[in-house]
Amino acid sequence: MGDNQQTITEDQWRQTKLIWDYHQMQHQVRAVDVAIGLGSHDLGVAAAAADLYHRGLFPTLVFTGGNSPTTKARFPRGEAVHFREHALELGVPNEAILVEPNAANTGQNITLTRDLLAAAGIVPTTVMLVSKPYMERRSFATARKLWPDVEIVCASEPLELDDYVKSIGDAKLVVDMLVGDLQRVIEYPKQGFAIAQDVPEDVHAAYESLILDGFTSRLIS
Repeated sequence: MGDNQQTITEDQWRQTKLIWDYHQMQHQVRAVDVAIGLGSHDLGVAAAAADLYHRGLFPTLVFTGGNSPTTKARFPRGEAVHFREHALELGVPNEAILVEPNAANTGQNITLTRDLLAAAGIVPTTVMLVSKPYMERRSFATARKLWPDVEIVCASEPLELDDYVKSIGDAKLVVDMLVGDLQRVIEYPKQGFAIAQDVPEDVHAAYESLILDGFTSRLIS
């Protein structure tokens, strides 16, 4: 599988699948006090959040996110605003949605949403984080660091890696994003941004191999 720039070999695909599986927390979704849809380039987050709302798992849904260089063209009014609009189209009532339009990173997604909820008189003890499939672990580690007194449940669109690649339309970009998120899972605890997560040896080896193979566009310096 590949795009015009680079073909993904069978071995690289196997390594990517290891990282994809690691990023997902495999939490059992259940009823919580509030859900937070984390802004990104992926409108599937809003669709997943809407589905979970319709399943009766939470009464309040917050969409959080401003703009980033990778989302400004697609979501010119901001990620959270566009996510809200999509959720409304999918039947989530307006009164169930709050919008946090300023967050520029995952840490701000958490802290600014916590402040928004407090201002609305909502102090949850259980929170569901709805994210891109490969962002579950990083969002979990960030929330546990910054909001340690709530219980976190992670959720995302129930997609296999192949289906997610088809939805994005660029295999190399997806591999780059998976590698980049794993780098953040590894490095952010050292900077105080998240709690540490154990990285299995085979996952770490796959990560290092894919970096050597040039899947580096989403790495931080």
